[in-house]
Amino acid sequence: MSEFEIRPAAEDDIPAIVAMLADDALGATRESPDDLTPYLAAYKLLDADPNQHLVVAARAGRPVATLQLTVVPGLSRRGSSRAIIEAVRVHSDERGSGLGTQLIEWAIDRSRTLGCALVQLTSDTTRIDAHRFYERLGFEASHLGFKLQL
Repeated sequence: MSEFEIRPAAEDDIPAIVAMLADDALGATRESPDDLTPYLAAYKLLDADPNQHLVVAARAGRPVATLQLTVVPGLSRRGSSRAIIEAVRVHSDERGSGLGTQLIEWAIDRSRTLGCALVQLTSDTTRIDAHRFYERLGFEASHLGFKLQL
């Protein structure tokens, strides 16, 4: 397995990130890789916000995995911040290589460095393999999540 680097996503990475977001049954129904306009606008907002960390894992300069780490300051838990991991994707060519584990471990370490007391994430109820993956990494299914589409 060749080495990779985890780095902040650049605007040039957006097409590869969107392709990874769209490369599964759920993403295929909600992503539009043919129109990057809304993704580029979102990237500019993320890039300007110091609490947002959109990263890619790249091999030989090619993005092969991504996630978004968001730091949320709060009053609960004695005024501690929490980190939220979202949009975790590993390129289909890299799945099973251990890259996903290393990416999540990076996010946990980065959360500690940023002073977070808790790392949380949600996963669609249909992603059973992802649930097992997160549990292997020490995450517990402790809450029931709710969403409202706007």
